[in-house]
Amino acid sequence: MTSTTPTPELTSRPAELPGLLTHYIGGERVPSLGGETFPVLDPVTNEPYTVCAAGQAADIDRAVEAARRAFTEGPWPKLKPRERSRILYRIAEGIEAADERLAELEAYDTGLPITQARGQAHRAAENFRFFADVIVSGAEEAFQVGEEQYNHVIRKPIGVAGLITPWNTPFMLESWKLAPALASGCTLVLKPAEWSPLSASLLPEIMEKAGVPAGVFNIVHGIGEEAGAALVDHPQVPLISFTGETTTGRIIAENSAKHLKTLSMELGGKSPCVVFADADLDAAVDAAVFQIFSLNGERCTAGSRLLVERPVYDEVVARVAERARNVRIGLPGDPRTELGALIHPEHYARVREYVEIGSAEGARLVAGGTRPEGLPEGNFLDATVFADVKPAHRIFQEEIFGPVLCITPFDTDEEAVELANDTAYGLAAYIWTNNLDRANTLSREIESGMLWINSQNVRDLRTPFGGVKASGIGREGGRHSIDFYTESHIVHVALRTLPVPRFGAGPAE
Repeated sequence: MTSTTPTPELTSRPAELPGLLTHYIGGERVPSLGGETFPVLDPVTNEPYTVCAAGQAADIDRAVEAARRAFTEGPWPKLKPRERSRILYRIAEGIEAADERLAELEAYDTGLPITQARGQAHRAAENFRFFADVIVSGAEEAFQVGEEQYNHVIRKPIGVAGLITPWNTPFMLESWKLAPALASGCTLVLKPAEWSPLSASLLPEIMEKAGVPAGVFNIVHGIGEEAGAALVDHPQVPLISFTGETTTGRIIAENSAKHLKTLSMELGGKSPCVVFADADLDAAVDAAVFQIFSLNGERCTAGSRLLVERPVYDEVVARVAERARNVRIGLPGDPRTELGALIHPEHYARVREYVEIGSAEGARLVAGGTRPEGLPEGNFLDATVFADVKPAHRIFQEEIFGPVLCITPFDTDEEAVELANDTAYGLAAYIWTNNLDRANTLSREIESGMLWINSQNVRDLRTPFGGVKASGIGREGGRHSIDFYTESHIVHVALRTLPVPRFGAGPAE
């Protein structure tokens, strides 16, 4: 275990933090109508550093009305794709101009290591550039039926989009929804996660400078059960994009059903990383350690179950455990830190409880499981590894969403597939083998929305993102995102006079 002793320059608050994080509605920064607020905690000390407006149903109503007016009366949905594209490019430039400030706020608010927070800012800018290109490069479908009829599909923005984002990499994941929604011509209401609302405070100024009209982009902060539930239940919000835990996703699906809303939900994961004896073990160990301990283990696609073929099982366990013991645990602001503070004391307590559950179930703790030395307060946990984890164990089945890796042996390809599929989830999967036939076979048999062969989680923004089973509904990414935020409007045009049956015209002559 390696830890960092706190120093004043690494634990001090960023300069000029807002005393109140307000909503952004109709181009104005406003508090909640009823004055409600909630405290926001610093993960390093668990002390409040500011308060945030706590949106209620009335605040959601106000934001939806602003977005609805901007959609029905404003220019945004009627702009040509190239015009919207230029604005999205300016948004990307604004994000990059605020890169260091954004990373500083994100690390302070979430506990992510500053070096990883910087990466999120870059990806956020790239999301806007990517969808700026998608919206001008896409072609509508067209079908000609001989010389009689020409049929074409028009993509029309659906209306007001409700976006509910998670707390783990907030700004990047906000951009993942904002960019395609805006590119498609929708107006929107964003409900950021209550545990990490800080970086979203940069968005209003960035949007304004880029030329986004007032009312197109709105933010309502708040607790999920209040602001989030009101957004989901609002009759003038026909579309909800949600990223978060599966339990919340089920509630959203139930509450959206009465309005027949369009849903896209990226939910939980318990992703397998399958390592065969013929794999490049150096690369596989690197990937396994990085995928579970980067972003503090708080990532939906983390390879949290490491399945290892029996001949190399003991070697891989030993190597992964040694690497875990040397992961640098430290303060988020320290550029040497590899694993920072977990987001919130409630989540920290939940992860610590799973460590206790794993030991009680009989799994073998080979690394971590305790608080690092030199960090007596805050939400810090050593990089933790359990070996000999059985499928019946809760730590094998349930999403922990923290720096906890479970390792399980297997003997055959069939057993590897059975273990990989033996959870309620199916978001991502990873296979490490030099046998191409095996890799191709398993890639079809493993139940997951996404799968990587001999690679860590490297995203291609053109491809669909999402999971199966309890990991979600729908897909976003590339043209799939544009499809989600638009309706297909099919126009049929007769190219010549076509015969029409003449009902009611009397007997045929």
